[in-house]
Amino acid sequence: MKLAIIGSGMIVNDFLTMIGDIPKIQLEAIVGTERSSDKMRLLKDKHGINQVLTNYEDCLKSDDVDTVYIALPNHLHFSFAKKAILSKKNVICEKPFTLKSSEMKELRELAFTNKVLLLEAITNQYLANYKKIKESLKDIGAIKIVECNYSQYSSRYDAFKKGEVLPAFNPKMGGGALMDINIYNIHFVTGLLGKPKKVAYLANIEKGIDTSGILSLDYGDKKVVCIGAKDSTAPIRTIIQGDKGAIIIEGPTSTIDKVTVIDSQNKSKTIDSKVHVHRMYEEFTEFERIISEADFETMTKHLDHSEIVMGVVDKGLESAGITLG
Repeated sequence: MKLAIIGSGMIVNDFLTMIGDIPKIQLEAIVGTERSSDKMRLLKDKHGINQVLTNYEDCLKSDDVDTVYIALPNHLHFSFAKKAILSKKNVICEKPFTLKSSEMKELRELAFTNKVLLLEAITNQYLANYKKIKESLKDIGAIKIVECNYSQYSSRYDAFKKGEVLPAFNPKMGGGALMDINIYNIHFVTGLLGKPKKVAYLANIEKGIDTSGILSLDYGDKKVVCIGAKDSTAPIRTIIQGDKGAIIIEGPTSTIDKVTVIDSQNKSKTIDSKVHVHRMYEEFTEFERIISEADFETMTKHLDHSEIVMGVVDKGLESAGITLG
């Protein structure tokens, strides 16, 4: 994979600490604005990136790049991904894929038309511990209740209360608790249970954006609550309750670090199949394989999943009266 990184924010800095452990991925370019050029040059020198570009069009015209990793604010995902696809580049796009499901579906159609790979970077779907959770569901019987709580007070909320609206709380930029952190819970749950029958979002809304909220997913015979908060904090934990036991995940659904399975006799076992210390290693290892092998079948399965997630997002935001973009 000959990769161009689009963006230079926190997620890119985090990504670059890991990517050297995947030697099949060549860092051909980092792309951003003139304003970020000094920062990008530092990243280039530190992490062995071949070049710095301040013109996205130059990147898309380059034969040195076959894949772009879009790590920009949420509202830019769709337009940057669309340009890349139309330029015959494979696309890895950070979560949330887009601001609405119609945009995601358009990207999907364009990817097939242009015969390029399109993937959403969402860590939990690729983690070995998540796969082990799927295998362990049978051990807890019929699932009845799932509760995911990813609540983490944001320092940006202090600025928000003072009137400074940063991207994380800007509805025009696709901010809010649902899109920032509760999205991990949505991916976690739908990756296990599929598409829910009903969706509702009870949100705390300030200045048109959800600073926290409770998303309910109704599966008929099982009920799910996904809590995401940036204006308050609590123990970050997920519990899957079955009629013969439970699975407890301590920590966020983005990393799935500590997993315990408890049976009906209250006996417990720990799941620990972590492959790498960094949460992004497994997804990018798989992205490299999918792209190098032109594995459209696996891509399609992941897009099917992402489409379910975006459908949940649409319904949740609509039920709360929130408009993004």
